[in-house]
Amino acid sequence: MFHFPVLPEAVKAAISIAWTGYIVVLAVWIVLQKRSPLSTLSWILSMAVLPVLGFVLYYFLGPQRLRRQRLKRLRSHSRLYAKADLDSLRPQAAQAPSHLRQLGQLGLASCDIPVSTASDVRLLVGGAQTFDALFEAIRAARRHVHLEYYIFEPDGIGTALRDLLVQKARQGVKVRLLVDALGSKRLGRRFLAPLRAAGAEVGLFHDTRIGRRLRPVINFRTHRKIVVCDGTLGFTGGLNITDEEDERRRPDAYHDVHLRLQGNAVRWLQTVFLEDWSYATGEHWRRTTQEEFAELLPPSSPGAHPVQIIASGPDNEREAIHRMLVAAIHVARRRVWLTTPYFVPGPPTLMALTNAALRGVDVRVLVPRRSDSAVVSAAARSYFDELIGAGVKVWEYQARMLHSKTMLVDDDCGFIGTANFDNRSFRLNYEICALVYGPALTVALGAQFEHDLRQSQRVSARRRLPFWQRLGDATARLFSPLL
Repeated sequence: MFHFPVLPEAVKAAISIAWTGYIVVLAVWIVLQKRSPLSTLSWILSMAVLPVLGFVLYYFLGPQRLRRQRLKRLRSHSRLYAKADLDSLRPQAAQAPSHLRQLGQLGLASCDIPVSTASDVRLLVGGAQTFDALFEAIRAARRHVHLEYYIFEPDGIGTALRDLLVQKARQGVKVRLLVDALGSKRLGRRFLAPLRAAGAEVGLFHDTRIGRRLRPVINFRTHRKIVVCDGTLGFTGGLNITDEEDERRRPDAYHDVHLRLQGNAVRWLQTVFLEDWSYATGEHWRRTTQEEFAELLPPSSPGAHPVQIIASGPDNEREAIHRMLVAAIHVARRRVWLTTPYFVPGPPTLMALTNAALRGVDVRVLVPRRSDSAVVSAAARSYFDELIGAGVKVWEYQARMLHSKTMLVDDDCGFIGTANFDNRSFRLNYEICALVYGPALTVALGAQFEHDLRQSQRVSARRRLPFWQRLGDATARLFSPLL
């Protein structure tokens, strides 16, 4: 039989005082973050119950404020042509409903990017179509190619793209590649050596190595996918650089969509990229000449299609993409068709979707039957009954892993970008999306949505799930604020 030593009363008192002090100090630290009450209380409780593990988790994953310097000179150049765009859009704006004008104003106020224009807008479906268009644009580039990706794999498509970038760099084209240090962790020095030897520059976003920062930022990733060629042709959307997104290489490749933009709106994709590049590499463009700015942000005539680039991240508490999606759902009059691989709605988005359905809007939500995260899939299912009860129609995509991130509102506007419909995308990741006003994108998005429904199964209001699955789904929902 074991006998545990009895601690002296003085030691017990000292431990009690130290414990109380520990809880008070940590509670003050967390409360000063001014996050949601539920999140704040959850972190305080976890660190009280698990003093060592809880502190480590909070240190690495807990909320913190990130400060990034806006490049005022860069943004001032981007705004030089904004007036021409707005002047060209004035006749359309005068005829547009007031709620659309207010939506554009909300985007400007939340991320400081005005409505711009594009001369060409194309929806790209699948890896084959997207990568073909991407490679074609890079081959045609004459001055610079800028790329930013969350995942860039050293596999078949990644190697092919690297070799093309090496070729362009050797031709004198300025190549800058920015990748997320965690998402692209498999990119090693040997893979990147040919790029650097050819004169291309490579940047890592939020290096994950311990000691690189006083407090790690491992929980804050760039989830953006941006490609800009010569400042006039740009791409964004859901596809990463990986064979998992190329159906020519894998029959089970993710089903995804991307957007090709040409015209002045690309200037704002460029601005977001250059600010991310500056933040990650320390290059602040202070010595950039007027001629160099003219190459980075070339002037062009306004296009026919109104486009607004929306960027969000943990350095901006206004949660621009989150706000814009919720606002667009609230003003919908006829339909809201949402496609997302990770569906974990918070109170504002859940309320917006159910309110729209209750007032008679055709609200449809398309999610994968099984995503690449079992916990996220389970959490998503826990919301289905509430959504269906309010009149929302929910479908599960059966064919492959669905990775598209789009939303169609009436015939007025379409969203396409990198943000999932979850807390991580809205609050923790650096994300970007394009909001295209008018039929240039809505027609294509509507047709693609209906095509995807033919490979999906509608979730029945009378579905019967086993007890253990219902319990698992409900348990996964508890982790929704962290997903």
